[in-house]
Amino acid sequence: MGQCYGQLSLEERVEIYRLHAGGKSQNEIASALDRAPSTISRELRRNSRPTKVWAGGYEPVRAQQLAERRRRWDGRFKLARQPDLRNRVGKRLAMGHSPEQIAGRLALEHGRVIISHESIYRFIYHRAAQKDCWHRLLPRRKRRRGHRPGRSPASLIKQRRSITERPAEVEGRGTPGHWEADFMLFARCGQGLLVLHERQTRFNMVHRPLDRKAVRTARTIGRQLGKLPQAMRKTVSFDNGNEFAEHHRLHQTLGVQTFFCDPHSPWQKGGVENSIRRLRRLLPRKTDLKLITAADLKRHVQRLNDTPRKCLDFKTPAEAFSALKSIVALQT
Repeated sequence: MGQCYGQLSLEERVEIYRLHAGGKSQNEIASALDRAPSTISRELRRNSRPTKVWAGGYEPVRAQQLAERRRRWDGRFKLARQPDLRNRVGKRLAMGHSPEQIAGRLALEHGRVIISHESIYRFIYHRAAQKDCWHRLLPRRKRRRGHRPGRSPASLIKQRRSITERPAEVEGRGTPGHWEADFMLFARCGQGLLVLHERQTRFNMVHRPLDRKAVRTARTIGRQLGKLPQAMRKTVSFDNGNEFAEHHRLHQTLGVQTFFCDPHSPWQKGGVENSIRRLRRLLPRKTDLKLITAADLKRHVQRLNDTPRKCLDFKTPAEAFSALKSIVALQT
Protein backbone atom coordinates (compact mmCIF):
# COMPACT_ATOMS: atom_id res chain seq x y z
CA MET A 1 0.00 0.00 0.00
CA GLY A 2 1.11 3.54 -0.63
CA GLN A 3 3.56 2.71 -3.43
CA CYS A 4 2.03 5.01 -6.11
CA TYR A 5 3.67 8.39 -6.12
CA GLY A 6 2.21 9.88 -9.31
CA GLN A 7 -0.25 12.72 -9.46
CA LEU A 8 -3.81 11.93 -8.49
CA SER A 9 -6.13 11.54 -11.47
CA LEU A 10 -9.65 12.92 -11.80
CA GLU A 11 -11.02 9.37 -11.41
CA GLU A 12 -9.16 8.95 -8.12
CA ARG A 13 -10.47 12.32 -6.89
CA VAL A 14 -14.03 11.24 -7.73
CA GLU A 15 -13.47 8.07 -5.70
CA ILE A 16 -12.02 10.09 -2.79
CA TYR A 17 -15.13 12.27 -2.85
CA ARG A 18 -17.47 9.25 -2.89
CA LEU A 19 -15.72 7.40 -0.07
CA HIS A 20 -15.26 10.53 2.03
CA ALA A 21 -18.93 11.46 1.64
CA GLY A 22 -19.79 7.87 2.63
CA GLY A 23 -18.04 8.31 5.97
CA LYS A 24 -14.88 6.34 5.24
CA SER A 25 -11.74 7.28 7.14
CA GLN A 26 -8.64 8.60 5.42
CA ASN A 27 -6.81 5.32 6.09
CA GLU A 28 -9.66 3.36 4.50
CA ILE A 29 -9.68 5.64 1.46
CA ALA A 30 -5.90 5.32 1.13
CA SER A 31 -6.17 1.52 1.30
CA ALA A 32 -8.90 1.45 -1.36
CA LEU A 33 -6.83 3.58 -3.74
CA ASP A 34 -3.46 2.04 -2.85
CA ARG A 35 -2.21 5.46 -1.83
CA ALA A 36 -0.40 6.70 1.24
CA PRO A 37 -2.69 8.10 3.97
CA SER A 38 -0.68 11.33 3.88
CA THR A 39 -1.61 11.74 0.21
CA ILE A 40 -5.33 11.54 1.02
CA SER A 41 -4.93 13.84 4.02
CA ARG A 42 -3.08 16.46 1.98
CA GLU A 43 -5.57 16.20 -0.90
CA LEU A 44 -8.57 16.80 1.35
CA ARG A 45 -6.86 19.54 3.35
CA ARG A 46 -5.55 21.70 0.51
CA ASN A 47 -8.59 21.37 -1.78
CA SER A 48 -11.38 21.80 0.79
CA ARG A 49 -10.46 25.19 2.19
CA PRO A 50 -13.13 27.91 1.97
CA THR A 51 -12.39 31.01 -0.10
CA LYS A 52 -14.19 34.22 -0.97
CA VAL A 53 -16.05 32.41 -3.75
CA TRP A 54 -16.11 28.90 -2.29
CA ALA A 55 -17.96 27.91 0.88
CA GLY A 56 -15.63 25.00 1.51
CA GLY A 57 -15.79 21.23 1.14
CA TYR A 58 -14.20 18.77 -1.25
CA GLU A 59 -15.37 18.64 -4.86
CA PRO A 60 -13.40 16.44 -7.31
CA VAL A 61 -13.61 18.57 -10.50
CA ARG A 62 -12.63 21.72 -8.62
CA ALA A 63 -9.79 19.81 -6.91
CA GLN A 64 -8.50 18.67 -10.32
CA GLN A 65 -8.57 22.24 -11.65
CA LEU A 66 -6.72 23.53 -8.61
CA ALA A 67 -4.07 20.83 -8.98
CA GLU A 68 -3.54 21.64 -12.67
CA ARG A 69 -3.24 25.34 -11.87
CA ARG A 70 -0.67 24.65 -9.16
CA ARG A 71 1.27 22.43 -11.54
CA ARG A 72 1.38 25.18 -14.16
CA TRP A 73 2.48 27.71 -11.55
CA ASP A 74 5.19 25.42 -10.15
CA GLY A 75 6.46 24.82 -13.69
CA ARG A 76 7.30 28.49 -13.93
CA PHE A 77 9.95 28.11 -11.27
CA LYS A 78 11.51 24.76 -12.08
CA LEU A 79 14.92 26.31 -11.54
CA ALA A 80 13.96 27.25 -7.98
CA ARG A 81 13.26 23.60 -7.19
CA GLN A 82 16.32 22.14 -8.91
CA PRO A 83 19.53 23.84 -7.69
CA ASP A 84 21.82 21.70 -9.88
CA LEU A 85 19.93 22.71 -13.02
CA ARG A 86 19.81 26.30 -11.81
CA ASN A 87 23.59 26.36 -11.43
CA ARG A 88 24.09 24.91 -14.92
CA VAL A 89 21.75 27.48 -16.45
CA GLY A 90 23.41 30.27 -14.48
CA LYS A 91 26.87 29.31 -15.70
CA ARG A 92 25.74 29.27 -19.33
CA LEU A 93 23.99 32.61 -18.92
CA ALA A 94 27.25 33.99 -17.55
CA MET A 95 28.96 32.70 -20.73
CA GLY A 96 26.63 34.89 -22.80
CA HIS A 97 24.21 32.19 -23.99
CA SER A 98 20.56 33.13 -24.34
CA PRO A 99 17.82 31.09 -22.59
CA GLU A 100 16.76 29.63 -25.95
CA GLN A 101 20.32 28.54 -26.71
CA ILE A 102 20.67 27.02 -23.24
CA ALA A 103 17.40 25.09 -23.47
CA GLY A 104 18.19 23.86 -26.98
CA ARG A 105 21.73 22.80 -26.13
CA LEU A 106 20.58 20.91 -23.01
CA ALA A 107 17.99 19.09 -25.11
CA LEU A 108 20.65 18.23 -27.70
CA GLU A 109 23.04 16.93 -25.03
CA HIS A 110 20.44 14.85 -23.18
CA GLY A 111 18.25 13.72 -26.05
CA ARG A 112 15.13 15.19 -24.44
CA VAL A 113 13.74 18.49 -23.22
CA ILE A 114 15.26 19.41 -19.86
CA ILE A 115 13.75 22.87 -19.50
CA SER A 116 12.06 25.31 -21.85
CA HIS A 117 13.49 28.74 -22.60
CA GLU A 118 10.20 30.24 -21.38
CA SER A 119 10.73 28.67 -17.94
CA ILE A 120 14.19 30.21 -17.80
CA TYR A 121 12.85 33.63 -18.77
CA ARG A 122 10.02 33.43 -16.22
CA PHE A 123 12.44 32.52 -13.46
CA ILE A 124 14.83 35.33 -14.42
CA TYR A 125 12.14 38.01 -14.57
CA HIS A 126 10.62 36.78 -11.33
CA ARG A 127 14.03 37.15 -9.67
CA ALA A 128 14.46 40.55 -11.31
CA ALA A 129 11.20 41.68 -9.70
CA GLN A 130 12.69 40.59 -6.36
CA LYS A 131 15.64 42.94 -7.06
CA ASP A 132 17.95 40.00 -7.74
CA CYS A 133 20.68 40.18 -10.38
CA TRP A 134 19.65 37.34 -12.72
CA HIS A 135 18.41 39.70 -15.44
CA ARG A 136 21.94 41.12 -15.68
CA LEU A 137 23.06 37.75 -17.07
CA LEU A 138 20.75 38.10 -20.07
CA PRO A 139 22.43 39.21 -23.31
CA ARG A 140 20.69 42.61 -23.18
CA ARG A 141 20.40 42.81 -19.38
CA LYS A 142 16.80 44.01 -19.47
CA ARG A 143 14.54 43.75 -16.42
CA ARG A 144 11.52 43.03 -18.60
CA ARG A 145 10.75 42.03 -22.16
CA GLY A 146 10.45 44.62 -24.88
CA HIS A 147 12.11 45.90 -28.03
CA ARG A 148 13.17 49.38 -29.00
CA PRO A 149 14.13 49.73 -32.66
CA GLY A 150 17.57 51.14 -33.29
CA ARG A 151 18.81 53.54 -35.90
CA SER A 152 21.59 52.91 -38.40
CA PRO A 153 23.23 55.65 -40.50
CA ALA A 154 24.03 54.94 -44.12
CA SER A 155 25.64 56.85 -46.97
CA LEU A 156 25.57 56.30 -50.69
CA ILE A 157 28.42 54.74 -52.63
CA LYS A 158 28.98 55.29 -56.32
CA GLN A 159 29.10 52.40 -58.78
CA ARG A 160 27.49 49.98 -56.41
CA ARG A 161 25.16 47.07 -57.15
CA SER A 162 21.97 46.88 -55.12
CA ILE A 163 21.33 43.92 -52.89
CA THR A 164 18.20 43.27 -54.96
CA GLU A 165 20.56 42.08 -57.74
CA ARG A 166 22.09 39.46 -55.48
CA PRO A 167 21.59 35.82 -56.65
CA ALA A 168 18.41 34.23 -55.36
CA GLU A 169 20.36 31.37 -53.76
CA VAL A 170 21.79 33.80 -51.20
CA GLU A 171 18.44 34.45 -49.56
CA GLY A 172 17.79 30.84 -48.61
CA ARG A 173 21.15 30.37 -46.84
CA GLY A 174 21.23 26.92 -48.41
CA THR A 175 24.53 27.35 -50.27
CA PRO A 176 27.92 28.30 -48.82
CA GLY A 177 30.23 31.13 -49.71
CA HIS A 178 27.96 34.13 -49.23
CA TRP A 179 29.29 36.66 -46.73
CA GLU A 180 28.23 39.86 -45.02
CA ALA A 181 30.68 42.49 -43.78
CA ASP A 182 30.46 45.44 -41.43
CA PHE A 183 32.50 47.46 -38.96
CA MET A 184 31.89 47.22 -35.23
CA LEU A 185 32.65 50.72 -33.95
CA PHE A 186 33.61 51.91 -30.48
CA ALA A 187 33.34 55.16 -28.54
CA ARG A 188 36.98 56.16 -29.05
CA CYS A 189 37.57 57.78 -32.41
CA GLY A 190 39.15 55.55 -35.03
CA GLN A 191 38.66 52.26 -33.17
CA GLY A 192 36.75 49.48 -34.89
CA LEU A 193 36.66 45.81 -35.79
CA LEU A 194 35.96 44.41 -39.24
CA VAL A 195 33.47 41.53 -38.96
CA LEU A 196 32.93 39.00 -41.77
CA HIS A 197 29.90 36.71 -41.38
CA GLU A 198 29.24 33.57 -43.45
CA ARG A 199 25.48 33.35 -44.00
CA GLN A 200 24.97 29.58 -44.11
CA THR A 201 27.04 28.55 -41.08
CA ARG A 202 26.86 31.86 -39.13
CA PHE A 203 30.64 31.64 -38.76
CA ASN A 204 32.48 34.90 -38.08
CA MET A 205 35.96 36.20 -38.83
CA VAL A 206 37.01 39.36 -36.99
CA HIS A 207 40.03 41.52 -37.79
CA ARG A 208 41.34 44.72 -36.18
CA PRO A 209 42.63 47.02 -38.98
CA LEU A 210 44.66 50.13 -38.34
CA ASP A 211 41.93 52.32 -39.80
CA ARG A 212 38.76 52.22 -41.90
CA LYS A 213 40.20 53.57 -45.14
CA ALA A 214 38.61 51.98 -48.16
CA VAL A 215 41.79 50.55 -49.72
CA ARG A 216 42.97 48.98 -46.47
CA THR A 217 39.49 47.56 -45.82
CA ALA A 218 39.33 45.92 -49.25
CA ARG A 219 42.79 44.43 -48.82
CA THR A 220 41.91 43.07 -45.37
CA ILE A 221 38.75 41.41 -46.67
CA GLY A 222 40.72 40.01 -49.60
CA ARG A 223 43.34 38.47 -47.30
CA GLN A 224 40.71 36.90 -45.05
CA LEU A 225 38.60 35.43 -47.86
CA GLY A 226 41.64 34.52 -49.95
CA LYS A 227 42.48 31.76 -47.48
CA LEU A 228 39.29 29.91 -48.43
CA PRO A 229 38.41 27.76 -51.46
CA GLN A 230 36.59 29.51 -54.30
CA ALA A 231 33.35 27.68 -53.44
CA MET A 232 33.35 29.37 -50.01
CA ARG A 233 33.80 32.98 -51.23
CA LYS A 234 31.20 33.90 -53.83
CA THR A 235 29.55 37.14 -52.67
CA VAL A 236 29.90 39.80 -49.99
CA SER A 237 27.14 42.17 -48.89
CA PHE A 238 27.92 45.57 -47.34
CA ASP A 239 26.15 48.60 -45.99
CA ASN A 240 26.69 52.01 -47.59
CA GLY A 241 29.72 53.13 -45.60
CA ASN A 242 32.56 54.83 -47.44
CA GLU A 243 34.99 52.28 -46.01
CA PHE A 244 33.65 49.78 -48.55
CA ALA A 245 34.08 52.09 -51.55
CA GLU A 246 36.98 50.00 -52.95
CA HIS A 247 34.85 46.85 -53.08
CA HIS A 248 35.68 46.39 -56.78
CA ARG A 249 39.17 45.22 -55.79
CA LEU A 250 37.55 41.97 -54.62
CA HIS A 251 36.21 41.40 -58.14
CA GLN A 252 39.69 41.67 -59.57
CA THR A 253 41.65 39.66 -57.00
CA LEU A 254 39.19 36.97 -55.88
CA GLY A 255 36.34 36.99 -58.37
CA VAL A 256 33.93 37.82 -55.54
CA GLN A 257 30.70 39.66 -56.36
CA THR A 258 29.76 42.55 -54.07
CA PHE A 259 26.36 44.03 -53.24
CA PHE A 260 25.10 46.91 -51.08
CA CYS A 261 22.06 47.27 -48.86
CA ASP A 262 19.44 49.90 -49.51
CA PRO A 263 19.98 53.11 -47.49
CA HIS A 264 18.80 52.84 -43.87
CA SER A 265 18.14 49.09 -44.26
CA PRO A 266 20.64 47.25 -42.02
CA TRP A 267 18.29 44.27 -41.66
CA GLN A 268 19.21 43.32 -45.24
CA LYS A 269 22.49 42.06 -43.81
CA GLY A 270 20.99 40.83 -40.56
CA GLY A 271 23.53 38.05 -39.99
CA VAL A 272 26.51 40.31 -39.40
CA GLU A 273 24.35 42.78 -37.48
CA ASN A 274 23.35 39.96 -35.14
CA SER A 275 26.98 38.86 -34.72
CA ILE A 276 28.01 42.40 -33.80
CA ARG A 277 25.24 42.57 -31.21
CA ARG A 278 26.53 39.34 -29.71
CA LEU A 279 30.09 40.67 -29.63
CA ARG A 280 28.81 43.78 -27.85
CA ARG A 281 28.13 41.59 -24.81
CA LEU A 282 31.86 40.93 -24.56
CA LEU A 283 33.13 44.21 -26.01
CA PRO A 284 30.80 47.10 -25.11
CA ARG A 285 30.96 50.31 -27.09
CA LYS A 286 32.99 52.03 -24.35
CA THR A 287 35.76 49.42 -24.61
CA ASP A 288 39.24 50.75 -25.37
CA LEU A 289 40.60 48.42 -28.05
CA LYS A 290 44.14 49.47 -27.16
CA LEU A 291 43.72 47.49 -23.93
CA ILE A 292 42.48 44.37 -25.77
CA THR A 293 45.29 42.04 -26.78
CA ALA A 294 45.24 39.85 -29.87
CA ALA A 295 44.79 36.82 -27.60
CA ASP A 296 41.82 38.48 -25.88
CA LEU A 297 40.18 39.27 -29.21
CA LYS A 298 40.78 35.74 -30.47
CA ARG A 299 39.18 34.33 -27.33
CA HIS A 300 36.11 36.55 -27.71
CA VAL A 301 35.66 35.56 -31.36
CA GLN A 302 36.09 31.89 -30.49
CA ARG A 303 33.43 32.24 -27.82
CA LEU A 304 31.10 33.78 -30.40
CA ASN A 305 31.71 30.92 -32.84
CA ASP A 306 31.36 28.30 -30.10
CA THR A 307 27.90 29.45 -29.05
CA PRO A 308 25.16 26.97 -30.10
CA ARG A 309 22.57 28.35 -32.51
CA LYS A 310 18.95 27.29 -32.88
CA CYS A 311 19.11 27.83 -36.66
CA LEU A 312 21.90 25.21 -36.79
CA ASP A 313 19.96 22.67 -34.70
CA PHE A 314 21.99 23.94 -31.74
CA LYS A 315 25.33 23.12 -33.31
CA THR A 316 27.92 25.87 -33.09
CA PRO A 317 29.00 28.02 -36.07
CA ALA A 318 32.53 26.66 -35.66
CA GLU A 319 31.24 23.08 -35.94
CA ALA A 320 29.11 23.93 -39.00
CA PHE A 321 31.93 25.84 -40.72
CA SER A 322 34.45 23.05 -40.08
CA ALA A 323 32.05 20.47 -41.52
CA LEU A 324 31.44 22.69 -44.55
CA LYS A 325 35.17 23.08 -45.22
CA SER A 326 35.56 19.30 -45.11
CA ILE A 327 32.74 18.81 -47.62
CA VAL A 328 34.15 21.45 -49.98
CA ALA A 329 37.63 19.92 -49.73
CA LEU A 330 36.26 16.52 -50.74
CA GLN A 331 34.45 18.02 -53.73
CA THR A 332 37.53 19.78 -55.09
